[in-house]
Amino acid sequence: MADSPSSPSVSNGRILQTFFSLAVLLATLFTAFSPNIFSLDLRARLRVLTTPGAPATPPEAVTARPNVVIGLVSGHWGHDSGAVCSNGTTEAQVNLAIATLVQQKLNAQGYTVELLQEFDPRLQGYKAAMLLSIHNDSCDYYNDEATGYKVAAALGAHDPNLAARLVACLTDRYGSVTGLPFHAGSITRDMTEYHAFDEVDPSTPAAIIETGFLYLDYDFLTRHTDRVADGVVAGILCFLHNEPVAPLTTMTP
Repeated sequence: MADSPSSPSVSNGRILQTFFSLAVLLATLFTAFSPNIFSLDLRARLRVLTTPGAPATPPEAVTARPNVVIGLVSGHWGHDSGAVCSNGTTEAQVNLAIATLVQQKLNAQGYTVELLQEFDPRLQGYKAAMLLSIHNDSCDYYNDEATGYKVAAALGAHDPNLAARLVACLTDRYGSVTGLPFHAGSITRDMTEYHAFDEVDPSTPAAIIETGFLYLDYDFLTRHTDRVADGVVAGILCFLHNEPVAPLTTMTP
């Protein structure tokens, strides 16, 4: 029986004819405009892939970081508790939490970081790109201004200019990252005459930082320890990279 005009065979034939006509039209347009469809970069990559024996573009070389050693003393660790807060938290615990994070962050950037105890025997004649001792201030309430951080180097540093730049870097970057104020008025002789300063090799720049007060700054130091560590890391990298430092500003104790 012959198909009627409305039969499926006729409809399918018309669809195939329409599709074929559209394909011819698209092929013509593609041929006319193909030089502009692909970017030069993509066409170049395709030529490399389709040309026998064509060398692939080598990956960008990674520059290996020289072996830079950094010493971190975790204050009171292995010796005593340091300050003890009313809830039982000790300064030694807070110091170690911060120092460990600093070590991890610097290790991730390719630096060798040695975590040292307060009276670590390795401190005698210790040689490194720098040494930093991490501490915190008292758990007691003094006044509403007892908040912030301080940094100091040895009064009799072997290279006063290098020591001053280390202190400036730590002071500037730690304050910028954490938002804590610089509390210069509470820098004591225990900081400027810190025992490790006399133990390390004279060529090793050394400093001590108290990252906050364990009363007014307690929540920040214990709940935002990662940010505290970021501030310390930023100060260390500033020193190692010889970055410019803003002039120091102080606050009234």
